[in-house]
Amino acid sequence: MNLAQDMNRVERWADTHHPVWLDFLRMGLGIFLMVKGFMFIQDTEALFRIMQKSQFPWISIGLAHYVAFAHLVGGLLIAMGLITRVAILFQLPILIGAVFFINPNRGFYSENTELWSSIIVLMLLIFFLIFGSGRLSIDRLIRKPDKDWLY
Repeated sequence: MNLAQDMNRVERWADTHHPVWLDFLRMGLGIFLMVKGFMFIQDTEALFRIMQKSQFPWISIGLAHYVAFAHLVGGLLIAMGLITRVAILFQLPILIGAVFFINPNRGFYSENTELWSSIIVLMLLIFFLIFGSGRLSIDRLIRKPDKDWLY
């Protein structure tokens, strides 16, 4: 089978096994990412300090702008359920970097909430990359413009 057929099968299966409460979880994830984007914009100096301590200090300014923009725009798209998988793909490098390069420097103890929240967000992003945006999404409205989109 080719990749397009496999993706269609996965998407069909995910659509039939996607309870509505997962849509609210996706919306919450998108809102959380948007809030993080606003926090990065408000306190860019802290983000620059984090990036300077990372293994890639020479590209910290570009990364800071990418992180803020990707969280703001990507979070909005994820919350609305519009091109959700594409928005998630732009989030994945940020969260992988946060989990494996930035936050482990502070340790794995329970008070390192940034590491744990990064791990949870990364797992949710991977989940929604596989399962898609769900019933309460603009993606679904575009694909199936009929009146029974809630059922």
